[in-house]
Amino acid sequence: MNASEDKLAPEVRSILAAARERPGGETRVDVDARSFPEAVAATEAADRVPVVAEVKPTSPTTDGERTDDAVDLAEQMVAGGATALSVLTEPEHFGGSTENLRRVREAVDVPVLRKDFVVREAQLDAVESDLVLLIARFLDEDGTDSLATLYEAARDRGFQPLVEVHTREELERALDVGAEIVGVNNRDLGQLEVDLGTFEAIAPHVPDDVTLLAESGVSTVADVERMRAAGADAILIGTAIMDGDVESNTERLTAEATDTEPQAEHTDSTR
Repeated sequence: MNASEDKLAPEVRSILAAARERPGGETRVDVDARSFPEAVAATEAADRVPVVAEVKPTSPTTDGERTDDAVDLAEQMVAGGATALSVLTEPEHFGGSTENLRRVREAVDVPVLRKDFVVREAQLDAVESDLVLLIARFLDEDGTDSLATLYEAARDRGFQPLVEVHTREELERALDVGAEIVGVNNRDLGQLEVDLGTFEAIAPHVPDDVTLLAESGVSTVADVERMRAAGADAILIGTAIMDGDVESNTERLTAEATDTEPQAEHTDSTR
C-alpha cells in the first residue's frame, strides 16, 4: 500500500485492490459512441435538466440492494427523461456486471457510461460503452496505468472518457491530458464524506469548452438547482433515482424549474 492509499476509507482500499486484480477483455474493442455533449445540448434545448441516471444495484454507501432487472430500470430512466445512463460494472462491491451494461446499451438509444474502477488499459476491452469513467485519484499509482495512457487508449478505441476529479490538482491533471468531459465528485473518496461545495469550488476553473458534470450527493430538486446554478452541464444521480419509483424520480429531477437562476458564469479565464 502506498502513502496515498493510507488516506482512503477501508471500503475504497478494498475496491481498488480488487480493481488491480480484475482481468481485461480478451480482444480489443472499438466503439461507435453516441455523443454525450450532443445529448446534453438536446436536453437543454427541450428545457430539461441533463441527468445521467445511474443503474446502481448497491454500493458501500447505500443500504440494501435493488434487484430489478437492469434493462427494466434503464428503460424507466429513459422514459423519465434521462439524458444518459450510468451502469455499474464493478461486481464485488456494487453488484454490477459487464453483461448488464451490454444489455442496457442494446436496449436504449441514449449514451451509456461504464461506471467502474478502470486502472489498466486491458480493462477497457471488457465491454463496449459510449463513455468510460477514469478516476484521476486512482491512476498514476503503483499497479495502475497513468491517466494519460488510459485517456489516450480509451479515445483510440472510440470511448468518450469521463475524467473524474475531486481537487484542483486532479482537475489540472485532467486538463493536461486534454479531457473534454470532466466530472467533479462531491464525495471525498478518502472518508466517503459528501460536500456539494466541492463542485462549487472547482467549477469556476473548468474551461467553457469542457462538458462538466456534478457527481454524488444530489438528492433533491434544490440540489439539482444548486449544481446547475454553479455551472453543471449535467448531473449524475444514483441513489435518489434508485430509491423508489425510478421513472417518476427521474422525471422529477430532470424537470427544469421555472424560477431557476441562470447558470453561473465561470471565471479564471476558463469556464
